[in-house]
Amino acid sequence: QVQFVESGGGLVQAGGSLRLSCDVSRSTFRINYIGWYRQAPGKQRELVAVISSGGITDYADSVKGRFTISRDNTKNTVYLQMNGLKPEDTAVYYCNAQILKGGPPARPWGQGTQVTVSA
Repeated sequence: QVQFVESGGGLVQAGGSLRLSCDVSRSTFRINYIGWYRQAPGKQRELVAVISSGGITDYADSVKGRFTISRDNTKNTVYLQMNGLKPEDTAVYYCNAQILKGGPPARPWGQGTQVTVSA
């Protein structure tokens, strides 16, 4: 069963905005935390934002103040609003669940969505 379907990526100029969506399977959406991750070419995948089932959020320092994670519990969807994009934000963005905050991803990865920010 597909656990995550990410969408909303694209090509944008520096300073622009994108809104990513992650449709999550019903059973996985109940897991304590859902996070957005990204992987740039030649780099390890990193966690950029996480939201708890109760709506508490946390962000990597590199995106704090620019990205906002949110969730719609009626749609089993998690969003990532990205403003003030920089070329270094270029990556494939994925979502996944964490049973414990900061713990390993709980499910297989989806296909991700490509974000490319031009200078």
